[in-house]
Amino acid sequence: MITLALLAVGLVLLVPCTFLFLQIMATSPGARRTDAPSRRPSIAVLVPAHDESSGIVATLECILPQLASTDRCLVVADNCTDDTAAVARAAGASVIERSDATRRGKGFALDFGLRALEEAPPDVVVMIDADCQIETDGIARLSARAVVLDAPVQALYLMRAPADASYGARIAEFAWCVKNRVRPLGLDRFGLPCQLMGSGMAFPWRLLQTIDLASGHIVEDMKLGIDLAAQGSAARFCPEVLVTSSFPTESAGTQSQRTRWEHGHLSMMVSTVPRLLALALRRRDGALLAIALDLTIPPLALLVMLVGALVSVSLVVAVVTNAPAPLIVAAVDAALVTVGVGTAWWRFGRENLPLAALAHAPWYALAKIPLYARFLVTRQTEWIRSKRDLP
Repeated sequence: MITLALLAVGLVLLVPCTFLFLQIMATSPGARRTDAPSRRPSIAVLVPAHDESSGIVATLECILPQLASTDRCLVVADNCTDDTAAVARAAGASVIERSDATRRGKGFALDFGLRALEEAPPDVVVMIDADCQIETDGIARLSARAVVLDAPVQALYLMRAPADASYGARIAEFAWCVKNRVRPLGLDRFGLPCQLMGSGMAFPWRLLQTIDLASGHIVEDMKLGIDLAAQGSAARFCPEVLVTSSFPTESAGTQSQRTRWEHGHLSMMVSTVPRLLALALRRRDGALLAIALDLTIPPLALLVMLVGALVSVSLVVAVVTNAPAPLIVAAVDAALVTVGVGTAWWRFGRENLPLAALAHAPWYALAKIPLYARFLVTRQTEWIRSKRDLP
């Protein structure tokens, strides 16, 4: 019985391991693309902000110079207890304020902002978080791509560790790079869509009228991308436009942020993958199938732990029972992950993550066991803002 169970687990893990491997192997340098719609679309940049007075000026200083006279930048000061609204107005942005003690979360803030734009809707809405910076001309490039493709477009959104960060923080930065740069780049090379990532997203206005953003889901960006993909409007990746932010340096902020991301990701896997796979197969929809398979890949630390545990147990069972099949499948899983992650590190991570730091990766993964254990016992289901440094 245990042999069959291990074999089943190994075959199940073979799906995300193989898809991760294919994504990474497909990455390669590409030419910088340009998009030229017949006319420049009108653009509204929507910036949801909750107690972001300490950092929102830097964000607006990136956004406002990129806008034409027909464009708008609208900050949604959502349930703020600081002077975010006043600071944003002083920086030159339009600001609306929202206060609702029960309907809390970024999704509600975005929906509130969209309702404010309905009287004079733009051609394209670009969503940028209040703690992010977007490169010069990024807004116009994202918007042009959204118009040309008539689809949501996701910029390359990276999180940076501080210059003096620990090895653990640098490993987290690399894991984020694999998720938000390497994997969607591989999908793009196959001509396939990607997940939405929460910041640096551009949408044709008409698409935003077909979905419900007023959600308290803790990974509202992932939910939004899945909802749009199910409607036939999956997001496309735009690696030519870079959006960046920084990890919190306070341990409490880091822990809160990781818990929200990873519990939300796992919740979406559990609740959505079977439905998406069935829908994709029924429609014979390759784009939706790609989104479903991408969603089967758990957070990288968890995947490494699962494969490592499977190899260890399968080895013991093979020695005791002389049944090698589970070990063979587990070894294939391990090889796919090892070669894939190693290739990703060589191509995209070695400049910021020294080889010596990789020796700390097992400890980094093991330190996250309590986070995953809480998912089984008391998973996070409500949006909580991560505590950041004060200026």
